[in-house]
Amino acid sequence: MMRFTAVVALFPDLPETELHAWVERGWVRPEGTDPDWMFQDIDVARVRLIYDFRHAMAVQEETIPLVLSLLDQVYTLRGQLRAIARAVERQPEAVQKAILAALRE
Repeated sequence: MMRFTAVVALFPDLPETELHAWVERGWVRPEGTDPDWMFQDIDVARVRLIYDFRHAMAVQEETIPLVLSLLDQVYTLRGQLRAIARAVERQPEAVQKAILAALRE
């Protein structure tokens, strides 16, 4: 886990006020309360993603919520598909073959 100041230090040209705004907008959800926010690795990865969108790719600020929402949906879908794949793997071979045949149709 990392403190707010440690996360800001990872991005030298990211003003603290900007990261603070991202948290306030709910784009990043660290644990705790301001000023004692603690960022898990997933939070830091999300900061890096938003940072790249805003600074490297010049994605407009008002577009970020849409992009994050779509990425969150893709992430959720991937998890659901993994769960389905595990469920299919636990089925008898005949059921697995029937499912594969149905997918090919």
